[in-house]
Amino acid sequence: MSSIRELYGRFRHLIHEGGKFIVVGGIGTIVTFAVANALPQSHKYIAVTVATVVATVITYIGNRFWTFKHRQGQGTTRESAIFFILNGVGLLIYYACIWLIQDVAGLKGKLWYNAALVIGTGLGTLFRFWSYRKWVWLAPGSLGLADAGESGGRDSGPGPEQERLTPADAPQGSVNQVNGSTDGQVRHVGSHRRN
Repeated sequence: MSSIRELYGRFRHLIHEGGKFIVVGGIGTIVTFAVANALPQSHKYIAVTVATVVATVITYIGNRFWTFKHRQGQGTTRESAIFFILNGVGLLIYYACIWLIQDVAGLKGKLWYNAALVIGTGLGTLFRFWSYRKWVWLAPGSLGLADAGESGGRDSGPGPEQERLTPADAPQGSVNQVNGSTDGQVRHVGSHRRN
């Protein structure tokens, strides 16, 4: 029963986060379409580039301070750089859609240009939601886990799952974490790691 509650809690959070992401993305989409259609069609790639840059700034603010505000960033400079790099990938998705529909298939005109933008927006939205959660705004506590992994998993002392015993309390043959000898032991309530 508790596993069902946990599963529900996880999906409820994802839906809540996804809903905010869609609102921010919707605003970004409106900006993208407005700017891209306001610029000359003869420069379709430049138009979508300018539109994407403007929308990226707006969506960064919305996602940083609303959608993912409960998640941990990796520092303003680093998270901003990763965010804009990932949006660069999103721009490449737009380019691919425009190229396939207008240049390869030969479907010209504003209608087909906007069709390419719709498809690019759909694919880009899926990519952005997945990549932001994975690389830009991480789940609470995941930065601490990453830091622990980088230090080789060594603890500076016993954690809450460990209780130190004196050598007098230890059974023979166990390892003493204080001096590494076999005359003492460390009792672990859970799993243990050796230093």
